[in-house]
Order: sequence, then structure tokens, then C-alpha cells
Amino acid sequence: MSDASHVTVHDDACGGRVTVVGPGAAFESGLRAGDVVCAVDGVPVRDVIDWWWATDAPAFVLRVMRAAEPVELRIERKDANPLGVQFHDVLFDGVRQCDNACTFCFISGLPPGLRPALYVRDDDFRLSFLSGNFVTLTNVTDDDLGRIVEQRLSPLHVSIHAVDPDVRSRLICPTANDDALAHLETLLDAGIEVHVQIVLVPGVNDGPVLAETLAYLFERPGVVSVGCVPMGYTRHQHRWTGSYTPDQARRVLDALDTWQSRARKARGSGWVYAADEFYLLAGVAIPPVGHYDDFPQYENGIGMTAAFLDELPAIRAAGSSTRITVVTGELFAPVMSTALASRGLSDIGVLAVPNHLFGGNVSVTGLLSGQDIGRTVREAEGLAAREGRAGGTYLVPDVVVNSDGLLIDDVPADSLGEVCGADVRIIESHAGALASALTSGEEPGGP
Repeated sequence: MSDASHVTVHDDACGGRVTVVGPGAAFESGLRAGDVVCAVDGVPVRDVIDWWWATDAPAFVLRVMRAAEPVELRIERKDANPLGVQFHDVLFDGVRQCDNACTFCFISGLPPGLRPALYVRDDDFRLSFLSGNFVTLTNVTDDDLGRIVEQRLSPLHVSIHAVDPDVRSRLICPTANDDALAHLETLLDAGIEVHVQIVLVPGVNDGPVLAETLAYLFERPGVVSVGCVPMGYTRHQHRWTGSYTPDQARRVLDALDTWQSRARKARGSGWVYAADEFYLLAGVAIPPVGHYDDFPQYENGIGMTAAFLDELPAIRAAGSSTRITVVTGELFAPVMSTALASRGLSDIGVLAVPNHLFGGNVSVTGLLSGQDIGRTVREAEGLAAREGRAGGTYLVPDVVVNSDGLLIDDVPADSLGEVCGADVRIIESHAGALASALTSGEEPGGP
């Protein structure tokens, strides 16, 4: 799921609104923040990709709208350095939304009342290239395919889920012809590399269906990695009664182990990787970082736990009179507790926050709401007060905060302490930041 806070659904957009013009040729030629770039050399620009593509020339003419008036600007580059132009959105004509009705769609299981951007079901090949969002390729046209090839938009990130037509139909529920596999073949034949995602639904596209899908993908060298993730199940959807059990998760891992062994011999990498959730759910040890090669599916939540454990050094917490607690989701809490204890930090608390907002099997840290964090911290502080230990500091990873400084339920990050009724510090979501917070010698709640 993408917050899509960097894109807008436009009805009548005609170009990209400029927010920053750095020093250089564009500024010297008169381009200013607030201008709307509509065309380069008479060709409309639909997004920043078109902008990069069209302005990679010694000279060109911009058509911009300034205060509702058309203006032409001729820009002559003096060097090959970037023009230093930034836009309000990366997509000028709006995000393309999904036209499928996937039965496992996480967005369809969101609770009501969240910010509108969270309900945008983006399925835009441009965001696949720019941001690593996974797309289905069910809504691309021949013109889109030609553009991808011409502009070398590689790699792309594509959701396949299954190659069996009946299973695909059951899972994806396309509202038009499902030509995604044919489109995939076209792109692979043209040399476009692809990272594939398979969302696994218990008893539907795992087992023999997964084996068939992986066999299909394995035969195509342009498929450079495959990530298998479990269906996200919330209490707000009604098509399924649950996601993976520990036994089912172990069977998925066993199946993928066989494919990884084959891939290492034939491809020189593991190629197919299981989401961290499968290991944590199954109670199987997280593989070492070498298992994930160059982490091709890291942004898909695959290998993050291994990277965190590898990066967390043997540290000694600085002396502090403050009780320190690390706040995390229920899924990662046992890992965090074990990691801290193995480094002699058993006095650092770990607070697992249940996700009441989503419910179901949603237990990752990044989807925790301000209200759920607040409720759990207040309960922890109440218990500490009864034991004479009140006044702790809580370290919350910034993965719960979006680029606008909001948690998923629109609680501002700078108000989280008030919601919690406690001293809360937002820290970066990597091992180094946690180590720094614990070893800085400053009170964790300080500036």
C-alpha cells in the first residue's frame, strides 16, 4: 500500500507545478516557483520522467502557465548538471488507479475515516519505476508499453500472484481483459528488468499453484527477483477469515528453500525471497544478511529484520535515570527483545503495541496509529506508576510517520507525547539510530 502523498488525482491537470528552481540555466532563463510546465519543445509533459527525458538536450523551449497566462522560455544548458527544478507532484496528469477488484486487496480492508490518500489504489507503471510501487500491468496500453521501452523505464516492479488463468481470475477479478502476462513478455523481450511480487493467499495460490508460477518466472532471465508476501488480513474485510497460520507459513518457507537452492546454482543468487512475516510467524530463525544478496526486495519488507540485526552493534547503553522503552509492533517485539538482551540491554524495555485500528493479522510497526500507541503507552505508564516507576521515555521509530509528519490516523508526530501522556521521542527506523539513542549519553527525551 502506498500513502500516495506525493501524487494527486487530477481531473484537468495540464502540467507540473514548479516548487523549486535552483541556480543555473532554468533560473537564468526565467523559470520560477509557481510556474506550471506544460510542454517542452511543443510536446506535453505528463510527469517528471517526461521532464527528464525532454530536457536532456543542450537547448529547448518550455511552455509554461504563469498566473493563468502562457509564457515561453528558452533554456540553454551550460553543462550536464541537473537543472535543479522540483515539482509539486512527480505525476503531472494524476495517478492511474487500479481497475481490478482483487479479493485480497489491502486497501479494500482499510478502516473508514482515514485520510483520502490512503484509499488511492495506485496502479501506475510510472510509480513502479520511480518509487518501487508494485503494479499489475492490467491497465497499460500499447502506447504505454512503447513508452516504457523507449524511455528504458527499468527496472519495474510487478505483481503477478499467479500464472494459472483461473486462479488469476479468482484473485484479481479484472474488470477488463487480463493481458498482464502478455505485457510482461513484451517488456522482458525488450530488455526491461522486472522485480516480481506474489501476494500469497492460503490454499489459493501457494502449493502447486506457487510452484507453477515460480517455474514460469524462473525461465525468464529478465525477472531478476521474486518476493513472496502473505495476504494482509484486517477486521474490516469480509472475504477471508484469516491469513497464514504458523504451520502454513513453514510450508511456504520449505517450498521457497527448494527454489532458492536451485536459483543459487543457476542464477548465482537466491532470486526468490520470503517476507520477514513468514519467518516470524513460523518461529523460524531469520536468515543472515547474505541470504538476501543485494536486498532486491527490501522496500517490500523482505530482509529488513536481518539488516536491522546485522547493523545493531554490540552497544552499552549510556547511564540514565530515565526508564527507556522501545515502542514497536507485535510482530517485531520478540525480535527486538531478544536482540537487546543478547547485547546486554535487558534493562531497555520493549513495548508491543496491538493494532486495534486494523485488527486481523496486521502487526507491523509501520501501520501503528497514534491512538493505539497512545493507549498502550498510557497503560504501560499506569502500571509503572503503580509500581513506583513512572516517568519513562518511549522511543518510537519514524516508520509510523509520513512525509507530512502524520501518523496513519492523522495524529501529528509532534503531538504524540500529548496523546501518550508521556515523554516520547521519534527516532529514525534503523539500528544505528536506536544505538545512538541508547549510547548518546543524553537523556533520550531531550532535543
